[in-house]
Amino acid sequence: MSIVSIRNVEFINNPARFLDEYQFRVTFDCIAPLTDDLEWKLIYVSSPDHEELDQELDDCLVGPVPSGVNSFVFSGAPPEPSKIPTEDVLGVAALILTASYKDQEFVRVGYYQNTEYDNEEMKENPPKNIVFERLVRDISQKPRVTRFQIKWDVSPPQLGQVAAGAATSAAVPSANDLDDDASDEVEAKSKPNGLSES
Repeated sequence: MSIVSIRNVEFINNPARFLDEYQFRVTFDCIAPLTDDLEWKLIYVSSPDHEELDQELDDCLVGPVPSGVNSFVFSGAPPEPSKIPTEDVLGVAALILTASYKDQEFVRVGYYQNTEYDNEEMKENPPKNIVFERLVRDISQKPRVTRFQIKWDVSPPQLGQVAAGAATSAAVPSANDLDDDASDEVEAKSKPNGLSES
């Protein structure tokens, strides 16, 4: 049983310019106070078949984490253009949010990001050299969620007990309600990067 469950990930600036920071609000539920921080990472995957090209855009520590519903805003740098193969800049890439506790990853939420030029003329006749200042990104609102069993060093409350803050929390869709469905084509592309359901 997971002590922490993601309830919602809300992108604050989507769509946005390709070179803009990523900004999103993460809401999660914790059923027992944690003795250590949670580590969150944001990873950009430009080439599914070349893991060495993945870029860790940012990471942050969140804690101490009390019982109940918690929320924080995560800002992440955009990917470094020089590290993206030219043929992989336009079109679909992946954006992955991971959460770990004591160096154990317990959830991975993957999104597809589409990148294109901001005007029809450049879309139809892309310049030979990528003009990053004219690119816009749009992140899909249908994430792929993968959960991992880890060893938690805290115990969930016993039946009949309610975690502090949980009784007065507003109902928010849980990570279990996030859309895990995708077409066979998308699923096949996502498997090398761990975006598909485990």
